[in-house]
Amino acid sequence: MKTMAIRLDDDVHARLTILARLSETTVTDIVRDALQARLDTLAADPAVSAKAEALAEEIERDAREQQAALADLFGASKTPTTGTKPTGSPKS
Repeated sequence: MKTMAIRLDDDVHARLTILARLSETTVTDIVRDALQARLDTLAADPAVSAKAEALAEEIERDAREQQAALADLFGASKTPTTGTKPTGSPKS
């Protein structure tokens, strides 16, 4: 779980605090519920979905570029060294 800080106008904070007390819930729960409702609305928006497809393509393109840069830096024939032991006898 992540912690997040937000800035609210004093009047919005006062309303939020009072309504949380009156509804016998917490400010955090109200904010979480409101964010979840907004995220659900955005996720269901066809315009946002179309942008998501474009973003996915951009992420894939960026990943290919970064992989190519790594290959250029460290050579395409090099194998990852994390967690692997060399095989065969060392050359002297």
